[in-house]
Amino acid sequence: MKTEVDSNSGLAFNRDPRFVSQLTRNTFAIVLAGGRGSRLHQLTDWRSKPAVPFGGKFRIIDFTLSNCVNSGVRRVGVATQYKAQSLIRHLQLGWSFLDGRLGEFIEIMPAQQQVNESQWYRGTADAVFQNLREIRHANPDYVLVLSGDHIYRMDYGRILAAHVERDADLTVACIEVPVEEAKGFGVMAVDEQNRVVNFEEKPKVPLTLPNKPDKALASMGIYVFNARFLFEQLQRDADDPKSSHDFGKDVIPHCVRRYRTFAQSFADSHVGEVGKPPYWRDVGTLDAFWEANMDLVHVSPQLNLYDDDWPIWTWQPQSPPAKFVFDDDERRGYAVDSMVSGGCIISGSTLRRTMLFSGVYVHSYSAIEDSIVLPNVRIGRNCILKKCIIDKNCIIPEGMQVGLDPEADRKRFHVTPSGITLISRVMLGQDVTPVQ
Repeated sequence: MKTEVDSNSGLAFNRDPRFVSQLTRNTFAIVLAGGRGSRLHQLTDWRSKPAVPFGGKFRIIDFTLSNCVNSGVRRVGVATQYKAQSLIRHLQLGWSFLDGRLGEFIEIMPAQQQVNESQWYRGTADAVFQNLREIRHANPDYVLVLSGDHIYRMDYGRILAAHVERDADLTVACIEVPVEEAKGFGVMAVDEQNRVVNFEEKPKVPLTLPNKPDKALASMGIYVFNARFLFEQLQRDADDPKSSHDFGKDVIPHCVRRYRTFAQSFADSHVGEVGKPPYWRDVGTLDAFWEANMDLVHVSPQLNLYDDDWPIWTWQPQSPPAKFVFDDDERRGYAVDSMVSGGCIISGSTLRRTMLFSGVYVHSYSAIEDSIVLPNVRIGRNCILKKCIIDKNCIIPEGMQVGLDPEADRKRFHVTPSGITLISRVMLGQDVTPVQ
């Protein structure tokens, strides 16, 4: 693996050439982006999990879509379902740059009750099955099935190359996880050639790795299928009245027992800095969401967003630069160990270990620490906010204090077991206009 040092940042990165080839050009990717993400509580009251803002300017789905574009997979369908308008608007605004004249596109695939007028998507496999007509129309050789709600960087060209080299019917991307966390994943066992010999979805007693009894090999929900093989398996699954029509519960175990199914380690396909472990996060809980965002404000975060060779694409409003004003002893506008997006004004207030999305106004004499503030929030004077997640468009009234008295906070807001406080417009008694 080739390594180079960036002359500006001094950081070392993997610089292997991307596996953009006829393989990636002949691949269709379908991104499953219909999930609610109920463990994010009020953050997904008006938007699906893939549409939740992340990292100061992005949406969660931007990471999967950027992996596709950067890998050379430029025929992509996004299957939507739950409260999809925010996601659809984001895709239309930020992901319409692909050129359809060259056979490139990102196509929105909303649930349309195509199989039965009384049923929406019944599971992950059914979501792909209901869109087989569009996939067949693209006439791919390979189909890449992806989840739209994880944060990671991955060169899909590498897993495609491994898939073809092994003459596989199906390849499953995998990652090692602590055994106590494995109960929430599909867990597999592999032989010396990385062929999958056992697969169980969300097992009560996960299989551990032979040489690592504290680790299990977990599916990342990333699958490569030979296109014709996928069509056959989805039709078979759709005809099975006992199936729940889910990849992890039904399709993958069936294939493991009968066909050439291989595992591809994320370590062999990830994109990142040399010396750091492969980065993959499921930000499906408020605590995980807060921790992943807070990691980005560290001096040396685990996920580095400043690698120009593998950019994260998105849509963002055209806004002026961030502005910090006042320099009096009692009224100084500044930020330390923080990320501040365009259009923000910090007026005589202090930010520490905090992330502001675009268009946030912080009025004077306030202190914000260890917090995530989503777009277009207004924070009044003399506020103290610690370990908060503040949803879009909230207006924090003058003098409000959050994060000092957990019991008082629980009476007004949602507080996680680790002490992270989620604040929404509804909790503040402000109008309930959908926040997207």
